[in-house]
Amino acid sequence: MIHQSPRPARDGPPALYAGIFDVDGVLLASPHEQAWREALAGYADPAGFTTAVYQAKVAGKPRLDGARAALEAMGVAGADSKAPAYAEAKQARLEGLIDDGAVKAYPDALRFVQAIHDLGWPMAVASSSKNANAMMKPIRLPSGLGLLEAFSANVCGRDLAHGKPDPELFLIAAAELHIAAQHCFVAEDAPAGIAAAIAGGMTGLGVARLGDAEGLRAARADLVVASLDDVALVELAAGRLCRHAA
Repeated sequence: MIHQSPRPARDGPPALYAGIFDVDGVLLASPHEQAWREALAGYADPAGFTTAVYQAKVAGKPRLDGARAALEAMGVAGADSKAPAYAEAKQARLEGLIDDGAVKAYPDALRFVQAIHDLGWPMAVASSSKNANAMMKPIRLPSGLGLLEAFSANVCGRDLAHGKPDPELFLIAAAELHIAAQHCFVAEDAPAGIAAAIAGGMTGLGVARLGDAEGLRAARADLVVASLDDVALVELAAGRLCRHAA
C-alpha cells in the first residue's frame, strides 16, 4: 500500500517527506570516472574523456549502457560490439581502485543524510552501480550509524529493464518505501538521474559538485546546489525543497 501524506492539503507542490539518494557524486566521491577513463586505453585517448563527457554521457547509467555511451562519445567505431569488453575492463580497474582506498564520503552528504534521518523520514538509496553497497559499507554518519543502515530501502545495482533516464529505478525505490512518488525528492548529480526523477513525478535535487549546474538545470532539476549544506533544512522539514536564504 502506498502511504498517503498525513499533512493537510495545501496549494503548491505536494509536500515532501521522503528522500531517494544516488551514490556516486552525491554521497561518495568514488573512482568510477577514473576507472572509465583509464580503461579507455586501447580504444581511444583517455585524455579526451573529460569530466564533462563523463557527467553528460555516462554518469548514472548501468555499466553496459555507460560503456557504450563512453565509446560513442569518444568516436570509437563499433561501440556496440566493443562495449562488453570495455565494461569488464572498467570494472576490473574500479575494483582495484576501491581496494586501494579511493572511495571517500562527502562530509556535507553525511550531514544531510543524518539530518533527514533525524527528521524520521524514510530514505532509499538508488544507484545503477553494482559496486555501490560495497563502497558504502564502511561509511558512518556523524552519529556513528552506518550509512547503509540509514536507508529503509536499498535498490542499488538492480537488474532493470530500463536504465536512467528512465524512472524505473526511482519508482521501485519509492514503492519499496511505500511512499507515493510525488512526495519524494531525489538527490542526483547527473542529468540522466535528474531526468529520471522528473519523469517519475518526483522532485529533483541536483548536486553540482563539479561546476555542472547548467546540465542539471537543463534536465529540469527543481533545485540545484553545489553542496547539500545549501539545502534549507527548516523548510525541508515542512515539506518544501529550497536553499538557505542569502
